[in-house]
Amino acid sequence: MKVLDMQGIRKSFGDLEVLKNIPLTVEEGEVVAVIGPSGSGKSTLLRCATLLERIDGGSITYLDTPVAWEENGAAVYAGPRELRSARQVFGLVFQSFNLFPHFSVLRNVTDAPVKVQKRPAAEVEAEARDLLKKMGLEDREDAYPFQLSGGQQQRVAIARALAMKPKLLFFDEPTSALDPELTGEVLRVIRRLAEEKMTMVIVTHEMGFARQVADRVIFMDGGLIVEQGGPELIDHPTHARTRAFLNKLEGEQ
Repeated sequence: MKVLDMQGIRKSFGDLEVLKNIPLTVEEGEVVAVIGPSGSGKSTLLRCATLLERIDGGSITYLDTPVAWEENGAAVYAGPRELRSARQVFGLVFQSFNLFPHFSVLRNVTDAPVKVQKRPAAEVEAEARDLLKKMGLEDREDAYPFQLSGGQQQRVAIARALAMKPKLLFFDEPTSALDPELTGEVLRVIRRLAEEKMTMVIVTHEMGFARQVADRVIFMDGGLIVEQGGPELIDHPTHARTRAFLNKLEGEQ
């Protein structure tokens, strides 16, 4: 089953064309890694998929429900009810955590399911405690974000996204703000989610991690999908641009 189907996505900021006719489909249970140099359009693609940016053209469908489509050369979006419904399908984990600083860890995880999904507080709290245990944070539920390491904050952010019971999780460079030791903590959590067949789209520079967890790797450059394939693409790219990017990355590490 297709959880997400994006076709012909176009997005410009002023004269700068950031996404040029991009297709992205994600099947249930699939882990897709999106790689490429800075400025290639990876984060903009995620922001369009998660409705944080409006597309200029193309179509977006979640679970067979059209969210955006093209009429007379311009993008048209579905009504508020359909958009609310689409937002229930996915969760998004940012590189900068985006936790509420004045909420405890537990409240950061429980606030949206109670307020947005109108679920019973006791049920949500029990599920949140289970999620925090899964993240190795069962002893931190009363702490505030400033009392946590970056790796702990990112694990809280993942728990918060999972608390909404999404069908699909998006990660935008989830470890780019972390040092190597804390990066390992977060990647272990995401690896476990992959083993549990959580559907995920992960923008990452961690090639070893992408090689291990991804079912499909997409290489973007200059607002285009240059090539895509299985994780073997990382070791055996066919396109010169992909080879140049991976060689440069290897040289930096």
